[in-house]
Amino acid sequence: MNPDCMCEAIRQARIGIAKGQTPFGACIECNGDIIASAHNQVFSDTDSTAHAEIVAIRKAEIRLKSIELEGCTMYATTEPCPMCFAACHWAKISRVVYGTSITDVQALGFSEMTIPNTILQEIGGSTMEIIGGFLVEENLSLLRDWAAIPDRKIY
Repeated sequence: MNPDCMCEAIRQARIGIAKGQTPFGACIECNGDIIASAHNQVFSDTDSTAHAEIVAIRKAEIRLKSIELEGCTMYATTEPCPMCFAACHWAKISRVVYGTSITDVQALGFSEMTIPNTILQEIGGSTMEIIGGFLVEENLSLLRDWAAIPDRKIY
């Protein structure tokens, strides 16, 4: 696992926070190179599907000129929601590495579907490798900083 990739996801989340977005970032690495990174853009794009992982996948596919991201790793500041996990599966991303859990952000008031990626993997027959808790303290700090913003938006 590459800490620089998770740090890029965290950096992206902080950029998003500064723009009034929620505290989520993502980074896609392939063959040791960062090929895409993004923050949540739900409010700026008026698009409930513009999660950081989805935006990063869109950028990566454009950059690689392919809808197949086999061999790539998705780094996400928080465990991907079911929509984002499915998008990773459909894009054939080989591995998902995340920091905080779905229950961590649910505790902040997000209307998360509390279905862990491991359950989605089992039910859906996905071969994606899943690694949680990577740089968890840094990701929890990100959530705490966002939670301290008085006029933060949530969905």
